[in-house]
Formats: sequence, C-alpha cells, structure tokens
Amino acid sequence: MWTEIKKNKGAYLFISPFFLTFLVFGVFPVVFSIYLALSSWDGIGEMEFVGLRNFEYLIADPLFWKSILNTLVIWLLSTIPMIVLALVVAFLLNSAFVKFSGVYKTLYFLPNVTAIVAVAIIFGVIFAPSYGLINYFLTLFGFDAIDWHNDSVGVKLAISAMIIWRWTGYNAIIFLAGLQKISGDLYEAAKIDGANSFQIFTKITIPLLKPVLLFVVITSTIGGMQTFVEPQLLVGNSGGAGGGGLTIVLYLYQQAFVKNLYGYGSAIAIGLFIIIILFSLINWKIVQRKD
Repeated sequence: MWTEIKKNKGAYLFISPFFLTFLVFGVFPVVFSIYLALSSWDGIGEMEFVGLRNFEYLIADPLFWKSILNTLVIWLLSTIPMIVLALVVAFLLNSAFVKFSGVYKTLYFLPNVTAIVAVAIIFGVIFAPSYGLINYFLTLFGFDAIDWHNDSVGVKLAISAMIIWRWTGYNAIIFLAGLQKISGDLYEAAKIDGANSFQIFTKITIPLLKPVLLFVVITSTIGGMQTFVEPQLLVGNSGGAGGGGLTIVLYLYQQAFVKNLYGYGSAIAIGLFIIIILFSLINWKIVQRKD
C-alpha cells in the first residue's frame, strides 16, 4: 500500500484534505464521544472516569424515556402523512395532463431550502395561542381556541406540521425520480390485459418503487429521530409546558449544552444512535419482506 502511495503521491496529496477533514470532524468526535460517555465532565474541569454510570442513569431516567416517546409520536404524526402526500404529489407531477411541471417541482422543493428559523417563525405565528391563524379558523367555526405551545398534543401537532411542510416536496422529487424509471410499456401491457388503476398501482408501481420507498422511509426515520430545530425554536430548550415537545436530541442539547453535563449528553447520543439503528433495521425488514 505504501509503495502505491509513494508512486501516486500527487493524486493522494490532492485527495488528502477530504480524509484529514473527515478524521478531524468525523472520526475524532465519534471516538471522543464514546470516551466522554464513560466520563463525567463539565467542559472546564478535569474529566473523571465513571465507567457505565451515565448509562445506568440513562436507563432509569424518566425524562429520557419521555423524550423517546415524544419523538416517536412526532415521527408517526409527521412521517406517515408526509410520505402519502409526497407520493400523491409525485404522481401528479408524473402525470401527462400536468403542465409546467418544472415550475411545480421548484415550488415544492422550496420549503426544503428555506431557512428553518424563518419556517419556525412563520409556524409560530400560525399556531400562536392568541392571534394564530389556526385558532382564528377554529373560533370562526365555533370551536374553542387551543393553546398550542402549552398543550402536550398541540405542540406535537405543530412540530409535525412544520416537518411535513418542509420535507414533503423533497421526498416527492425522490419519488418522482423513481416513477420516471418505471417503463411505460408495463402500464400499457397491464391496461391491455384489463387491469384497473388500483391493480396497476398495487401490482406494478408499488413493487417497482419499493427501493425508493425504502430509502425515503429510512432517511425519514433517521431525520425524525433527530428532530431538534423545530421544537427548540417553537417552544424553547425546555420542550414546552409538560415537556410535550421534548425530543431526544433536544434533551441531549439540554443536558450537554445547557446544564454542561457532557458525559451524560454523550451517553444520550449513543442511546440515540442505537435507537436509529434498530428502527432502520425494522423499517428495512418491513419494506423488504416478501408477500
């Protein structure tokens, strides 16, 4: 290997910045966080090695389990509607009767590149307890106004709405790319054989779109488990009244960067990593299982 490096040292010199950057900002933080999870450190004083004490406290911590439950609820409330809406948008964009599809693709993708702070401000106004747009329509139709920021269910719905609005267009573009890979001859043959639209969708489109669906589900799961910016900007570091918006990453941020418990924060990060791996495997098994 060293002989090859010496022979092609010019090429390796040009690609070395990537590997150096990856080592400094990728590998080192991961390794250091594992060591940090076995220590007690406030970021200033000396590190004290405590072994598995952080993980023992993590397992017994009710707030950690509450943050997991909150994250799972928000993930379910956002991911399922988002994937359904993304599929609908992708089918419409792939239809022959839709004109100016390029313009619609750009418009649907814009929420994904919009600054999340601006999105949080807008949705904060929409779900404002006193003068919010949602409460205005609720009272207009005779319903009671909801204190979205201080209601445990309301906070989850508001955060889920932000996630759906931000990621539906992005996933629709991915689904659209998968739909355009499916040969039109298959649809023509199915129609000649007398298949209706539902049969074509279930027997041709969904099976051939399964790899794309798997990708979207796994990436949505990873992103859903890492939900942080939306609740942090909407209800603050505490997660709102009763901790209804306290997600796993927000709880990690609270412990590590607000309370300066870096060892315990690293233990939460490792716990989050294990949860993401487990959910990704479950999603993969569900989507890949044979009929």
